Amino acid sequence: MTTTTLAVLVPLLPFLGAATGLLLGRTAPGYVRPLAILPTLAAAVIAVVVAARQGGGPAIDASTRLTPTGSVPIDLALHLDGFAVLVAVLVGLVATCVQIYSTAYLRHDPRYPSYAALVSLFTSAMLLVVYSGDVMVLLVGWEVMGICSYFLVGHYWETPEARAASLKAFLVTKLGDVPFLIGLFALAADTGTFRITGILGAVANGGLDHPTLIALLLLASVAGKSAQFPLHTWLPDAMAGPTPVSALIHAATMVAAGIYFVARLLPVFAESGAALVVLAVMAAVTMIGSGLAALAQDDIKRVLAYSTIGQLGYMSGALAVGDRGAAVFHLLSHGAFKAVLFLAAGVVIHAAGTNSLTAMSRMGGLAKRIPDAYWTMTVALLALAAIPPFAGFFSKEAILVAAEHTALGERHVAPAAAGWTVLVAGLLAAVLTAAYATRLWLLAFRGRGAEAPDHGRQPAAMTTVLWVLAIPTIGFGLTVGVITDWFDGHSLTPSVTTAVLSTGVGLVGGLVTYGAWHHTMALAARTPAGAVVAHPEAEPALIEAEAMTHHTAGYGDTPGTPDPADPGRLLLGPLHRHAATGFHLDALYATLFVRPVQAAASLVRFLDREVVDTYVRGSGTGARWLGTAVRRAQTGNVQTYLSVLLAGSLVLAIAAVVFANVNAGS
Repeated sequence: MTTTTLAVLVPLLPFLGAATGLLLGRTAPGYVRPLAILPTLAAAVIAVVVAARQGGGPAIDASTRLTPTGSVPIDLALHLDGFAVLVAVLVGLVATCVQIYSTAYLRHDPRYPSYAALVSLFTSAMLLVVYSGDVMVLLVGWEVMGICSYFLVGHYWETPEARAASLKAFLVTKLGDVPFLIGLFALAADTGTFRITGILGAVANGGLDHPTLIALLLLASVAGKSAQFPLHTWLPDAMAGPTPVSALIHAATMVAAGIYFVARLLPVFAESGAALVVLAVMAAVTMIGSGLAALAQDDIKRVLAYSTIGQLGYMSGALAVGDRGAAVFHLLSHGAFKAVLFLAAGVVIHAAGTNSLTAMSRMGGLAKRIPDAYWTMTVALLALAAIPPFAGFFSKEAILVAAEHTALGERHVAPAAAGWTVLVAGLLAAVLTAAYATRLWLLAFRGRGAEAPDHGRQPAAMTTVLWVLAIPTIGFGLTVGVITDWFDGHSLTPSVTTAVLSTGVGLVGGLVTYGAWHHTMALAARTPAGAVVAHPEAEPALIEAEAMTHHTAGYGDTPGTPDPADPGRLLLGPLHRHAATGFHLDALYATLFVRPVQAAASLVRFLDREVVDTYVRGSGTGARWLGTAVRRAQTGNVQTYLSVLLAGSLVLAIAAVVFANVNAGS
């Protein structure tokens, strides 16, 4: 088969698996798991073959026009460059691991067939985004991911948290999609094409008339899909979905789509220095704000959610300084270690019977109960904190090096202001990242108290994938000198200055957090916190749903309930209660947008009921009264009818005579 034929199969196979799984889910449930795993696994293998054939060489393009669409044609096109083929491998690998993990995690879930089909469809949509060479075809995958996330985040629809989270995720991302769609049409109007190669060619020839307007409209894709300030608030709440869904969304699909899109069309954004500065500021606020919020969260998955927001901020920062190679490099390494973190968190929640770090800090022996999750999560947290030689160190250093070169004027793609903004924010975020990663590890695995409940050995389907994903978490960064051909030939090697500086501040953040934990841990015994533990024999998904439902009831309002054993409270001080609620952005949005919209809706409802409906009811009442009056004249007496007829004729005759006399006199 040709490379393009194989590339077509990559998104097609998961789509066919999803469709077949939905059709056979009820009639032949024994086929559901093979249909969930095998097409996705085959797509991952084929994606590896496509990446090997592409080899980091010139982009492979192929297209076909199915039907005329007007002045600007829409083509079913492929654009396979180094970025696309590597990201497709990541998507296939993570999706396969998620499908295997889910067979054990939701093994008795009655909605597993639809869940597995939606995961396959989600995967297919992301692969379509990755390989597409036409932005309108890309938009199809973009929107399919949005509706899949709605259903998957709301999988536990019986819980109000899941229902609210799915709706919030859908609405906030759609809010970003509106200007995104307008920006795509504006881009096509300027360049005359929806093809990515045509757009980039037009930009290179100076064919972009409104670069700043288009770039700012398209940046909504990053703010919405990739959860950047100010549209990031949906992602922490999306933790109400099953843990494997969180891993898929955070590591390889939805949140990566916005970053990947901007990387694909970076020359469009590079035409506007103002847009790059806006992106740099957005990335800086996101990195620092999410780091502070992560340090204050009690839910282990919400810590990881804010961590994802911060790491996406790093990627946005790389794009803001004009280095898409560094951005995609970090996207790939982050996808590996973040998938490990979320899937391991699912094992931890199953073993502890709770998602609360406060409760875990009062448990002893949790690390011994789940050695696979303990060791792989430790490795992934080291990668998250950018400790060498793990993958996160090399990819984060590539971003800081690009920011340094831009700030010092050695690169001229972006303004120096963007470089300084990203560099300073990146170093501050490195301290916060190391701090909350250390806090999570200490509270989860170094707790003191009663022994953690023994649920027996975790299913092999859940633990095996952790080690599979740990391999790129450990070794992907070491390929930095080999994979440059897939990254436009651009060097990704760290520099001594930024490596020493960022690693140093990261170690400081980790050591300070350890010191704070060591100081506060003595107080834990004085402030017990009872764990909400599900039935030990229950499956992981049920334990997660129960822990999520009973978290508030078991521990109270975490921001308002002081836990002296939490090092995050000691480090943040008075800022903790604000950081724990995401700096009250949800309350701010409710005041600025939700309540005015609700008030306007109430006004419209009042006008509709009391004004418009009054006229409608009045016209009906008038007609009814007129009918009543006319009905009284209908007596059925013939003499009465003749009398009225004669009287009417007499009146008409008199009127005619009077009218004739008046006209004769004039």
